[in-house]
Amino acid sequence: MRSPLRRVLLAALLAGCATAAPGPSGAPSATAAATAAPASAPSSSGGIACTANGGFTFPDPAGDDNGPGTYTYPTDAVYKPGSFDITEFQVEPKGDTVEFRVSVNSRIEDPWDSPAWGGNGFSVQMVFIHIDTGHKAGAVFDGLPGTNVRFAEPGWDRAVIISPQGRIRVNSEIDQKCPQWKDRIIVPTVTRASGRTLTAVVNTSDLGGPPQASWGYQVLMQSNEGFPGKTDLLTRKVNEFEGQHRFGGGTDYDNDPHVMDIIVPPGGDPVQKQHEILSKYNKAATTDVKPADLAVLPMVYPCAK
Repeated sequence: MRSPLRRVLLAALLAGCATAAPGPSGAPSATAAATAAPASAPSSSGGIACTANGGFTFPDPAGDDNGPGTYTYPTDAVYKPGSFDITEFQVEPKGDTVEFRVSVNSRIEDPWDSPAWGGNGFSVQMVFIHIDTGHKAGAVFDGLPGTNVRFAEPGWDRAVIISPQGRIRVNSEIDQKCPQWKDRIIVPTVTRASGRTLTAVVNTSDLGGPPQASWGYQVLMQSNEGFPGKTDLLTRKVNEFEGQHRFGGGTDYDNDPHVMDIIVPPGGDPVQKQHEILSKYNKAATTDVKPADLAVLPMVYPCAK
């Protein structure tokens, strides 16, 4: 007679043999996927997961929250390590709305008590999501004020701002500092933080329609500045040396990109790509900085065929 233990082991072995073996990527075999996956199941390439409705999840490496490779955090303790380190960018269409999510490499906190000043439950992060919805005429190639970047062809035609500041303050800043793009900049109907993720809920109509697989994106990680420069859109400056509330490792002029992290096109070393992109600015342009002096950012097309 077989012992109970032997019967259990034999049953486990048989069950394991009956399970479809994963491929090299850890995905189920083609047969299992064809029979089990729903129509909207994500397709994955290089860690990017795309869904049939125009949504996707796009990973970004940890540890590249240093702009061109030289930037350092401010010295105040509220700027915790990883706070400006993008680890994932996600777009999820939900009918009449679309959720944009940006995750970072640290728990998101609210050290400045944002509800007390009409804020959204976090304090130090600030994200600009630029979108190319279809290579449209009249696209924008400039960065938003205070980012000190420009964009490669085909540029962007929508930008979503994820800010701890309330809608009234953000709209006021847009009116003052970039009114020419007011119809292109989207202030979310809801902005919130949970765990390590910032979420912006926007109306699908504000995007001109639901996201498509052909759309391009660029995500800029910045820091909320409640007392910004007179031409800066709530952005925190990067200086040569870090200070209590200033990033370091850049210049004391407006020629360097005031961006801590971005996303880059798939393929190759993403950290090296980011450093190369953000380091290509005219370091000699210390006065009268022109668009041609600034770093040029590519749009990224996570799901384009």
